[in-house]
Amino acid sequence: MDFGGDDEIRFERAGAAGIVTLTRPQALNALTHKMVLALSRALTAWQADSNVVIVIVKAEGRAFSAGGDILHVYHAGLAGNPPVDFFADEYRLNAQIQRFPKPYLSLIDGIVMGGGVGLSFHGSHRVLTENAQFAMPEVGIGFFPDVGGSHLLPDLGGHFGMYLALTGNRIRYGDALWSGLATHTISADGQVGLLERLCETGEPEAMLRNFFRPAKRETERETLEAIARHFSAPTLSDVIASLETDASEFAKKTLATILSRSPTSLSVAFRQVRAGLTMSMDDCMRMEFRILNRMLAGRDFYEGIRAVLIDKGSTPQWQPARLEDVDPLDIGRYFETLGDRELAL
Repeated sequence: MDFGGDDEIRFERAGAAGIVTLTRPQALNALTHKMVLALSRALTAWQADSNVVIVIVKAEGRAFSAGGDILHVYHAGLAGNPPVDFFADEYRLNAQIQRFPKPYLSLIDGIVMGGGVGLSFHGSHRVLTENAQFAMPEVGIGFFPDVGGSHLLPDLGGHFGMYLALTGNRIRYGDALWSGLATHTISADGQVGLLERLCETGEPEAMLRNFFRPAKRETERETLEAIARHFSAPTLSDVIASLETDASEFAKKTLATILSRSPTSLSVAFRQVRAGLTMSMDDCMRMEFRILNRMLAGRDFYEGIRAVLIDKGSTPQWQPARLEDVDPLDIGRYFETLGDRELAL
């Protein structure tokens, strides 16, 4: 089936299912503009097609999707032509997935980060295997947890979403299931059988009950309690102060991780996740588009990409370099309306 996307994304019909396969394994299935537009077209067609009962999204290779094609964004931005249209279409797709009226099942067997999260975790069924690793690592590159992070992260139990947003730490399938990110966990060797049965029946609930394999939390109860205590603080500076009063190894390591991130990104992410708790998905995407436009016009994003991906392993020089030097008025500007450039949904 040809919805575009060339050799980057494949669409098939099999029984009751419309199947989407990400086919850029050499690039860890990083999302391109072509892929975003093609998937949106497919969903529009399949929503209207009564023969498509369920949509299944999977990927080739060892990653589900490691994010967006961030190097393209970096080079285009440095050239003075930041790809705002790519993000606008990606955010529209995130909202389209969230309101898709049929079962939308993501089969995640590998790394899922950034843009890959936006492609999968707004659907009705998020199925992870023991090979899955989830992260929203954007604050480490001077960016922010976008693609609907402000809708997804606030709902996680025990303030786990704020912890993930401010650290960028990776978690595995047990923590994803416990926190509510994943709806189901299965064993990797059950994927082919599950896919076949879903295509035959179009009934995800019954089939997932048959293939479900419970996954234990990877994070200890004591650590989860510490996360809930520290990351429920009402301001970012209170989160930092709370961690500073805790002598545990976990608190020391977490504090060091946070303090290595972009102070601007941390400040934006904290406000974004708090705000998203009471906002609809569409309003979250409009808010994120406002933030995005200011991030692409700023400095830390380009510095973060330089340090992490261009001069691999070097230490980014954030401006401002310390959280206490961040001006709250500057952070407020990230959230201001774009006027006639607001995201149209």
